[in-house]
Amino acid sequence: MDIKFNKNEDKNKLKVVELKDKLKKIYLGGGEKRIEKHHSKGKMTARERIDFLLDDKEKAIEIGAFAADQMYEDVGGCPSAGVIVKIGKVSGKQCIIVANDATVKAGAWFPMTAKKNLRAQEIAIENRLPIIYLVDSAGVFLPMQDEVFPDKEHFGRIFRNNAVMSSMGITQIAAVMGSCVAGGAYLPIMSDEALIVNKTGSIFLAGSYLVKAAIGEEIDNETLGGATTHCEVSGVTDYKAKDDQEALTKIQKIMDKIGDFDKAGFNRKKAVKPKLDPKEIYGILPHSRVDQYDMREIIKRLVDNSEFEEYKEGYGQTILTGYARIDGWAVGIVANQRKIVKTTKAKTKPSEMQVGGVIYSDSADKATRFIANCNQKKIPLVFLQDVTGFMVGSKSEHGGIIKDGAKMVNAVANSVVPKFTIVVGNSYGAGNYAMCGKAYDPRLIAAWPSAELAVMSGNSAAKVLLQIEKASLKKRGEKIDEKKEKELYEKVKARYDEQISPYYAAARLWTDAVIDPLETRNWISTGIEVANHAPIEKEFNLGVIQV
Repeated sequence: MDIKFNKNEDKNKLKVVELKDKLKKIYLGGGEKRIEKHHSKGKMTARERIDFLLDDKEKAIEIGAFAADQMYEDVGGCPSAGVIVKIGKVSGKQCIIVANDATVKAGAWFPMTAKKNLRAQEIAIENRLPIIYLVDSAGVFLPMQDEVFPDKEHFGRIFRNNAVMSSMGITQIAAVMGSCVAGGAYLPIMSDEALIVNKTGSIFLAGSYLVKAAIGEEIDNETLGGATTHCEVSGVTDYKAKDDQEALTKIQKIMDKIGDFDKAGFNRKKAVKPKLDPKEIYGILPHSRVDQYDMREIIKRLVDNSEFEEYKEGYGQTILTGYARIDGWAVGIVANQRKIVKTTKAKTKPSEMQVGGVIYSDSADKATRFIANCNQKKIPLVFLQDVTGFMVGSKSEHGGIIKDGAKMVNAVANSVVPKFTIVVGNSYGAGNYAMCGKAYDPRLIAAWPSAELAVMSGNSAAKVLLQIEKASLKKRGEKIDEKKEKELYEKVKARYDEQISPYYAAARLWTDAVIDPLETRNWISTGIEVANHAPIEKEFNLGVIQV
């Protein structure tokens, strides 16, 4: 191994350590004192409840751990948006679990809490995946009610989705393990089966104080909406449990009886580990986002037996396309090639150099054809993003880069096979869209700690905005000296650098997670296993495109 490899390895391993340190803090939710208080009531934390349910907590993947990270600091923060979401197996059945974290503002709903819950339901709907709700929430965070309550993508959409999933035959199970008040009371009762924990669980549209204020009736919360009331008087809930463990065990027993599902039929053989060591990814991936490297070497450390069958290897070389297996699943890989390559347009023309990470007309054309092939063969698609955008300039514009780029975007948008996106490095501008960014409905999208997501890099953005500012000052007859120019540049770049961080994106759920590169195989494999629950019902159709 050379010095460059060792430097890359050190830098990337430090980023993974930083990732794990951040996650440790997030896993504490509202903090150790609130966890102790939660335990003193005889309750398990949201994470403990999920771990108890899961067959194998190590193989489960978490959605949105960084949601709301550093977004609500003025009110004390909201780690993981106050709700934990994981995909894993319960009694041998793949499902998604949504658990309110009552150590965070009593499980109150912030704007990002609603967004994260809707993301969980979106995953359940797309993949026909059973969903389990572990309810323990004080309801909407009232100081932000205008950002949580009335809009289409707010709190009420969750109950609408309950109804839609029920009509689709998607299993929904809810356990009321704490407060469940006001509009939130509809969620468990719109599920197929509802459990409630005695003495700690309660369901009512209005608590005892509001009842007293509204109609003058004096009644305690347990009599109003406790487990005995709803299991023996109102009939609202189906099962009463003495404690959290009994409720969770009951859910496991319910899941154990669920019948098999109709499968999409994606191809899977016995899994084989990569022949090349995945840990070498740390040394291959440059710590600088401008350095070149061979994406093939990354792919070979992600796929079974390190075998990658390239499609159109010598054409459109700034995008790699080809077939492989990940944990036994057949996949089609579309990846940005980050090294400078030579290409020949025709026999009569000399070779020219193409910049790595840039999408040219020929690479867009190749990717479009490959995506169509995978749709025809019913092969899930995996996008590995390290893209700075489409090639610009008169030569590219005259060659129809917009037309070829539009074809690729069209193919990605209309693809009917499941898509999975891993942001390895850069994810800039329209390149993010063409390589299946969040707007193009990947079933799962995760980023490595090396990722950067933005319209353009901080360096490029600062230069552009600096030019605009200088032109504006010139029109007013003012001049900007070298010192002022440097200050303005650094200020803009610093703001941009913060916004392009993978953690900034994950906080806003532009990605589902920031993951260690070594977790990539499990993420993609789990995603395809989940997607296999939903048979493909549409034909692939590119629609109208400019030929």
